[in-house]
Parts: sequence; C-alpha cells; structure tokens
Amino acid sequence: MDFTRVLAMVGDFLRGVDQPFAVIGALGLAARGLSRTTFDVDIVVHFEAQEKLLEFFESKGYKCEHVSSGYSNHSHSDQELGRVDVVYVRGETAAKIFDGASMHRAPGGISIPVPRPEHLAAMKIFAIKNNPKRVFQDLEDIQQILRLPEVDRDEIVAYMRKNDMEALLDRLE
Repeated sequence: MDFTRVLAMVGDFLRGVDQPFAVIGALGLAARGLSRTTFDVDIVVHFEAQEKLLEFFESKGYKCEHVSSGYSNHSHSDQELGRVDVVYVRGETAAKIFDGASMHRAPGGISIPVPRPEHLAAMKIFAIKNNPKRVFQDLEDIQQILRLPEVDRDEIVAYMRKNDMEALLDRLE
C-alpha cells in the first residue's frame, strides 16, 4: 500500500471540503515514534463529513465494506490504494480530538495531523470495548503510548475506568 499517496489523496479531499481529520491507528502511532506493522490507513473525521467522504471513496473506486454512524471501512482492488478505515466523531469528542491534534511526519515524510497520545489510547480502549478480540493488539499499543514521555497516564487510566476496563489496568503494569 502506498500510504503517502492515500494520506495525501484523502487529506487533500478533506481540506478541500473544510473538514478536520487526524490519522490514527498504526500510522498515527508511527508518526509519534511508535511502531507497529500495518496494512491500512486509519483516520478520524467529523461525522458531518461522512456523506461526502463516502461519495469521495466511491468516486475513487473504493468498495464500502461497512458503514455505520461511527465507522466505515473501504477497500480498493488496487493494492497501492489498499484499505481505509474511518472513525466518525461528533460533539465534545470531536472538539477534543481535533483541537488537540498536532502535525507530525508520517512514514514517507508527509506531514499529517495526529491526535494527542491520550486520545489515540482512548480510541484503542473504545475499540477493545466494542470488540474484545482486539484486546491483545490494542493493549500492546496502549502500553507503547504509556511509555511516551509526554503522556498523561492518569488521563488514560480515567478513560479505561470510564469504559469499565479496570481489570485490564493490571496488564498495563
């Protein structure tokens, strides 16, 4: 997959329709200096952008694998364009994520907006809550995030408690 090409294409579109976005998942972690193998691009956008973004992906030849109010998954037959997963947020959550995002260099050198480490962890926590099969992969990512020098550990612990995941706190030690 050509991550730089996909990130530029999606970023240009979203900036063109005046919609904030940030890169999450493994590429967001990589931009913050953490590494994990990935085969897709994960982004977070405001819910308001969903309809336009779905039309955009379709116009670029992506097949919509799943769509709901909170997520959509898109795959392309051209392996260079690969898979793009989108998380849709609104309200206070959107404001916190986009206001706290900062620009970082992604693999390939492109500059991308990335949420605060605490927000990356919060999305991992939410993913585990919605799909407990993700616990091993996402808990490892949360452990890496907690090792970042600038991270607010108490904020991440609060997200875990809010999502009834106190039992996983011991595994983070």
